[in-house]
Amino acid sequence: MKYSKSTPPALPDWMKVRLPFAVGENDSGQRVRDAVNTSRLLTVCEEAACPNLGHCWSRGTATFLIMGDRCTRRCGFCNIKTAKPFELDPAEPERTARAVLEMRLSHAVITSVDRDDLSDGGSMHFARVIARVKEINPKTTVEVLIPDFKGKEQDLQNIWKARPDIINHNVETVPSLYRDICPQSSYEVSLKTLRLSSRRSFLTKSGIILGMGESIDEVKEVIHDLRQCGVQLLTIGQYLQPTEQHYPLKDYVSQDVFENLADFARASGFLYVESGPLVRSSYHAGEALQRLLKAKNEPDQGRIS
Repeated sequence: MKYSKSTPPALPDWMKVRLPFAVGENDSGQRVRDAVNTSRLLTVCEEAACPNLGHCWSRGTATFLIMGDRCTRRCGFCNIKTAKPFELDPAEPERTARAVLEMRLSHAVITSVDRDDLSDGGSMHFARVIARVKEINPKTTVEVLIPDFKGKEQDLQNIWKARPDIINHNVETVPSLYRDICPQSSYEVSLKTLRLSSRRSFLTKSGIILGMGESIDEVKEVIHDLRQCGVQLLTIGQYLQPTEQHYPLKDYVSQDVFENLADFARASGFLYVESGPLVRSSYHAGEALQRLLKAKNEPDQGRIS
């Protein structure tokens, strides 16, 4: 997919922030980097050029990218390459579980590329990774950021049977932009994925990125739709155009807008909301779960903010 080139908006002051953490700046950051390098595992932190890599790695967290670094879909916002994928690695579940152990993670986040080339979308392999991580790390909570598996319930059941602690699936943008930005995906299928998972009593999570031409009213409608599907955790972040070949950045959204959308989401009933320019789907993921568990045990706290 080709996009017409345009002059990007000027970088605002609130985006000119030097992250205070660098990889290797402390023991946790070095431990994460060493584990990633020695295990030959991929991380979405690197593959998707996440702006929070240094911050998260220094806190001892990383998001594992399984099933390769080649995606079968071409989304306009994503920096992961589209190409014919390699065969699945049968040793990946073990290597991922051992890396979680070496990194001493209390909360592990696992995601994947889309594997539409596989009959089950890779759901069984994904499930094996979850199961092995939990087996070797029984005290570690597991969050998965899954593809939509084309909405096939039999594929989703493979994920459900592995019993992750959080099921995350990002809607990414508003319905009116799907044809241009996510032409091989469907907003309704994404909602179905979340709705079915929520109905099976899983803690569900989703995310949206702003700055691609959406209106605030459209974003609020997405927030409403997600809540109606039973989603309880929400992330809202700023789109950062990876290259000139990707979907053009339309505007930088002000911090006030992020704060107002967070207030709207909380008022809509979301239990936990992260909203800001540098927020990504796994940003502070472990802290979010711990706060939810604490609130569950202390019902007098009321709504989590």
